[in-house]
Amino acid sequence: MTDNMLKKLFLLFFICAAFAACQNIEKSERPENLIPEDKMIDVIAEIFLMQSARNFNKRMFENTGIRGQEYIFEKYEIDSVQFKRSNDYYADNYEVYQRIYDSVKNRFEKLKVELDTLQQQEQQIKDSIAKVRRDSLGVEEDSLNPEEERKIEEISDSLINEKDSLGRRVLDSLPQPRSRN
Repeated sequence: MTDNMLKKLFLLFFICAAFAACQNIEKSERPENLIPEDKMIDVIAEIFLMQSARNFNKRMFENTGIRGQEYIFEKYEIDSVQFKRSNDYYADNYEVYQRIYDSVKNRFEKLKVELDTLQQQEQQIKDSIAKVRRDSLGVEEDSLNPEEERKIEEISDSLINEKDSLGRRVLDSLPQPRSRN
C-alpha cells in the first residue's frame, strides 16, 4: 500500500468513526417536574447574580451567611436534581435554551440601566447637598478645603444610604425632584 492510499484509508476510517459516534447522542427526556421557562429565567438570573456577588467580594458574601444555590432553590421551591434535569432538557433544545439566555441577558441590561440611573440620581443629590451647604456657609465653590468636602460627602451619603429596620438600603427614601412651574 502506498502512503497516499494509507492516508485515504485512515481518513475514511476517521470519518466513519466520527459519524457513528454522533449517532448515539441521547437527548434528555422531558422531566415530569420540568421547571417552566419563565421560572427557569428567574432561577438562572439569580444564580448569575449570586455568583457575581461571591466573585466580587468572596469574604463579604460569606459573611452574609447566605448559601447561594440553597437560597435560590428554597426561594423558587425547587431542588438541585430538578434544576439539573430541567437545565439538561433545555440545553438539548437549543432554540428554547437560547431564548432563556437571551431573556436573562435582557434582564441584566435593563438592570444596568436602572442602576446607572440611580447612580446618576445619587450623584446629583450629593452635588445639590454640597452646593446648598456651600451656599448656606457663604463659601465659594472652589474654596472648600478637603475636610469640609469630606463632611459634605458624609452628610449626603447618610441621606442617600438610609436603611430599613433589617439593614437593607431604602431606595424610595430619596426625595423626588420637584417640577419648577
